[in-house]
Amino acid sequence: MKQQTSPLGDMPLEEFQAAMDRIVAWICRYRSEIDRLPVLPEVKPGQLRETLAAEAPEQGEAMEQIWQDFERLILPGITHWNHPRFFAYFSITGSLPGALAELASAVLNVNAMLWKTSPAATELEEVTLAWLRRMLGLPEAFFGLIYDTASISTMHALAAARDANPELAIREKGMAGRAELPRLRIYTSDQAHSSVEKAAITLGFGLEGVSKIPSDERFQMIPAKLAEAVARDRREGWLPLAVVATVGTTSTTSVDPVPAIAEICRQENLWLHVDAAYGGMAAILPEKRHVLEGCQQADSIVVNPHKWLFVPIDLSAFYTRRPEVLRRAFSLVPAYLQTPEDAQVNNLMDYGLQLGRRFRALKLWFVMRYFGRQGLQSRIRQAIALADQLAGWIDRHPNFQRMAPVPFSTVCFRARPPHIEQIEALNRFNRALLEQINRGRRVFLSGTEVKGQFVLRAAIGNILTTEAHLADLWDQIQSAYQQLAG
Repeated sequence: MKQQTSPLGDMPLEEFQAAMDRIVAWICRYRSEIDRLPVLPEVKPGQLRETLAAEAPEQGEAMEQIWQDFERLILPGITHWNHPRFFAYFSITGSLPGALAELASAVLNVNAMLWKTSPAATELEEVTLAWLRRMLGLPEAFFGLIYDTASISTMHALAAARDANPELAIREKGMAGRAELPRLRIYTSDQAHSSVEKAAITLGFGLEGVSKIPSDERFQMIPAKLAEAVARDRREGWLPLAVVATVGTTSTTSVDPVPAIAEICRQENLWLHVDAAYGGMAAILPEKRHVLEGCQQADSIVVNPHKWLFVPIDLSAFYTRRPEVLRRAFSLVPAYLQTPEDAQVNNLMDYGLQLGRRFRALKLWFVMRYFGRQGLQSRIRQAIALADQLAGWIDRHPNFQRMAPVPFSTVCFRARPPHIEQIEALNRFNRALLEQINRGRRVFLSGTEVKGQFVLRAAIGNILTTEAHLADLWDQIQSAYQQLAG
């Protein structure tokens, strides 16, 4: 039964303190023993649902019982993204300084929609994004704000691109039923993230409004093909609006030739958005600053501190040199949101769809202060070095083949058994290899298709990953190969 001194009000502070002591002890134990855990859970679809109550409780329950059920029911179904042997998708880290900030933010429970509703949240967002902008070498003129993910950042960039053509009057008249409105087109690489297409669906461009530009043998957009597509569309009556270039594509982490793309955008008066959600963070390293070459000419760019700056999910940093266009696209201020300070401050709700805005800047501030620029650089540099080491092992093995360059810390590869030559058979073998590796649950890899060929991806980025974890991964890969190839 719940121990409660009053039927109203919040949890008593003494009870909260006891629960916090227990949870903090669990966090420390979890992090110290995480190596012993499998990365993937051994569960079947629907297994958790069957163990949970069908209805919410009528009476409150003791926190002790709730926590016991967390450990007994929820944890066994968790895929451990914070695990040093998590190598799938983009390996990420919710660092402990960031976790502390998340707790403080939850207790404060502020909404940073207006400066008035939380001056510190608004101004800390401005300051931390200025810190990050300078670390990345982006121009001082770039205005920054925080969204949740790069998908939402890209959607906002393309909405701004649409509003950068005020003669279309889409804000006032919409797009439906307007025979005089030309069809709108955006351009991106055939290697770009699916969020570009989702944004096109959401904004009314439709999938036919997305032109996928071919990539070269290094999986980079071909600028000449972009220029051809724009010219062809203009002849056929389309209105080209924007280009989305990528620094660190999802499948192979390739880097589009942004300077050449930017020049085409300048000539054609197109909005250039750069999705640098993953690869852009490497630019805090002097030796990797070149990955953002040309981005100074972009109209907008997104980088994700929750991907490779050890900030807990979610936090996406969006920058634009045309904030007035973004504001024009989204600002709508009813009387109940007007404040006396409006003319002197930035109300961040004016630059996006959402009104409710979490205090995300706090965790970025905690992480940047705790690790410092040099600490962040050394950790990113370590991940890159580990990826280079894995790439070297693959390159030297006669039965494995690296399938893409390694500009950051993600390695794309496949097995190449000597008795298998056909592409379809190779694809089947490598899909089976991925399943065999993950079946052991000790490591977690993901896969993708690159120009019709199935490849495995090893993404290295967790703050706890060491050479020993990498060697463990390589052992698991080779062992699974031997089991399949005989």
